[in-house]
Amino acid sequence: MGLTASHTVSAPPAQVWQWHSRPGAVVRLTPPFLPMTVTSQASSLADGTTTFALPARQRWVAQHDPSGYIEGRQFVDVVVNEPFRTTTAWRHTHEFAPAGPSGDAAGSAESATLITDRIDTRVPARILRAAVAYRQNQLINDIDFLSQLPDSTPLTVAVTGARGLVGTALCAQLGTAGHTVIRLVRGDAGLGERHWNPEHPASDLLHGVDAVVHLAGEPIFGRFTEEKKQRILDSRVGPTAALARLAADSGVATFVSASAIGIYDDGFLAQVCRQWEAATHVDAMRTVNIRTGLALSGAGGLLPVLRASASVGLGARIGNGDFWMSWISLDDLTDTYLRALIDPTVEGAVDATAPNPVTNAEFSRILAGLLRRPAPLPIPALGPKLLLGTEGARELAMADIKVTPAPGTRFRYPHLTEALEHELGLEARVESDE
Repeated sequence: MGLTASHTVSAPPAQVWQWHSRPGAVVRLTPPFLPMTVTSQASSLADGTTTFALPARQRWVAQHDPSGYIEGRQFVDVVVNEPFRTTTAWRHTHEFAPAGPSGDAAGSAESATLITDRIDTRVPARILRAAVAYRQNQLINDIDFLSQLPDSTPLTVAVTGARGLVGTALCAQLGTAGHTVIRLVRGDAGLGERHWNPEHPASDLLHGVDAVVHLAGEPIFGRFTEEKKQRILDSRVGPTAALARLAADSGVATFVSASAIGIYDDGFLAQVCRQWEAATHVDAMRTVNIRTGLALSGAGGLLPVLRASASVGLGARIGNGDFWMSWISLDDLTDTYLRALIDPTVEGAVDATAPNPVTNAEFSRILAGLLRRPAPLPIPALGPKLLLGTEGARELAMADIKVTPAPGTRFRYPHLTEALEHELGLEARVESDE
């Protein structure tokens, strides 16, 4: 049992090793389709410890083994807590070696890196394959994206909403890219965090900060009662204006704020987005508004719900499914934010949607096909209305907005099939030396 697999990354070994040694690497490499999330990250590849949360309050504690550590070439992690230490006997050796352009080991070649994962465990290989494939593709694409960015000195970036779905992924990506992240939190601040009062931010909140990413706001999912709508509006407009003004006064160069493609509609959310974006506009600071479509992640949001529906044969089609879904993979969305931070030519509104939107019926057909499930029954349109109310269903579950990004924008996953394969653990490994 266990598994051994190799793949080539188009970057020198020193760069790839450094990527793995930075904060956020383990978050970037943890598959969203597995029932585990990172709660603490190892501070050292030589002897650090990473802890994952599992269902039923279980933990997976991975200790890096000093005896298997070779600087720049190899590190090893083993599971050290029961019952998993006994039941899995897990030992994962990560090897890094120079590789030629063809991917063959080539001694003095430094243009690429051959990574070999040797997983010795009682866990059957068939269970490991999807996770290994995800890790391979994620690393290759993360490194490739960094090569597309203009040269930049490391930034100190303050992030609100850092514990959410997008914020968690983006903070990890910023860390592996060599930037320093300061999470702005409304509760008690821990390591790498600062307490943020949205209505009255402290005057020194952004001291030493180069850029701000503003993601926080009342979740929009839920019944659109008058109270809910007021919370959605109030959590975005006032706090955004206060944070943007403080950023400008603190010498912050770049302010990147979340927005949504709902701005192109004519309902309540469109009004919110217009006021939200207007609140970010302050002189003497580059401002970017990321107008996000339906973000797809196997770890949260709408996709796990649709997957569950498709898995039992209902599919994801609501009613006749003729409305448009302008989607984007979570990785392409965080790429959009990172580029907005680094590239000084990016300014104003940016449409964060993949170049190939689909109808809801097409989305359902593709998802059911990947899961090898029939989808003969649609979800009655009455269902979303019961959960979200008529207004919420129209603006959220059944929003009919077709948006495409600016021409020339590069995407990891321009087509829905490949995005779903990545997020749901259905893609193939890049290479293997089994």
